[in-house]
Amino acid sequence: MPRRLFPANYPVVAITDGDTIKVIMDGEQVKIRLHGIDAPEKKQAYGQAARDYAVELAGGEHVRLIGHGKDRYGRLIAEVILPDGRSMNHEMVSDGYAWWYRKYAPNDKALEEAEARARSKRRGLWADDEPVAPWEWRKR
Repeated sequence: MPRRLFPANYPVVAITDGDTIKVIMDGEQVKIRLHGIDAPEKKQAYGQAARDYAVELAGGEHVRLIGHGKDRYGRLIAEVILPDGRSMNHEMVSDGYAWWYRKYAPNDKALEEAEARARSKRRGLWADDEPVAPWEWRKR
């Protein structure tokens, strides 16, 4: 799917969880699903920590978006670029608050490397001996 750079900085008005935020776009609240990552669910181990870290990164900020289409729920899928130029998506993974979602971003080398670093340093959820991926947790 072709990527689309959105032309403005959008205010973040809510952080739903570690991989979903809301921004104001053209006067409306728009749900953004972070591309290529999957954070723990709210009731899952590290779920609240992932949300808290997302708030730390993007809460109240103005972000840029690189769109990757829409998901089956109609949410915009995007890479979220923080004011300092870092990718929120990559930060969530490299600091151990989300998995690289290989199914939806199989060729994303930056996310692959970010997860490998987090695993090797046992950051965040990787401190657990056997962390459960959200897609597995949802099946249960």
